[in-house]
Amino acid sequence: MSTRENQLQAIDRLLTIMDELREQCPWDRKQTIQSLRHLTIEETYELGDAILDNDLEEVKKELGDLLLHIVFYAKIGSETEDFDIADVANGICEKLISRHPHIYGDVDVENEEDVKRNWENLKLKEGKKSVLEGVPKSLPALVKASRIQDKVAGVGFDWEEPDQVFEKLQEELGELKDEIQAQDQEKIEAEFGDVLFSMINYARFLKVDPESALERTNKKFIKRFQYLESKAKESNKELRDMTLGEMDVFWEEAKKL
Repeated sequence: MSTRENQLQAIDRLLTIMDELREQCPWDRKQTIQSLRHLTIEETYELGDAILDNDLEEVKKELGDLLLHIVFYAKIGSETEDFDIADVANGICEKLISRHPHIYGDVDVENEEDVKRNWENLKLKEGKKSVLEGVPKSLPALVKASRIQDKVAGVGFDWEEPDQVFEKLQEELGELKDEIQAQDQEKIEAEFGDVLFSMINYARFLKVDPESALERTNKKFIKRFQYLESKAKESNKELRDMTLGEMDVFWEEAKKL
């Protein structure tokens, strides 16, 4: 592994390259904080894919892409004299120190839950009006629900036992079934949302990340379905012309693989 000196040299090298690109490359010179936003989101999802695949070589590459974006934003900020990379780094350092009084102060904690509670309470003392202010509005709904539940649990608004959450989930499923029978589409959607919210909450008690769990299932389904497609092609058949029974044979083969 690199020494601290080598690590600092690598960061300095990246900062120098960023300066050169911003000055000499027409594309880099044209970029703004707004134009980079969607690219940063894309890079973040690519990092997420690499993490789910446990492809550490790809994780390293995607981290580099994200680091470039951070340096890029800081460079633009320095040009407008709003902030630079030192402000960014010092800002997060100060936040980490203030949010970890059990390390840098005289606060005692017993476990991870104490740390999370302290974190949310400290944010309120810093002037935030709600613990939910830190949940980005543009997050996908599933991820947002998970973050909302994490944050309110951090200030004590939570179930005490997993069984209570499971009972709530069953209750929500029953209400959904009632609305399906009543055929009220608006209420069906509302109750379906409640079921999903309860499922995500239950996942937290099971120590399962719902986004990762669903994405792993997506990947599994894609792999199996593409196996089914390849087998149909080998048999000179179109999927639309096959019976469900014929497709199920290949599907079961895919599951075994």
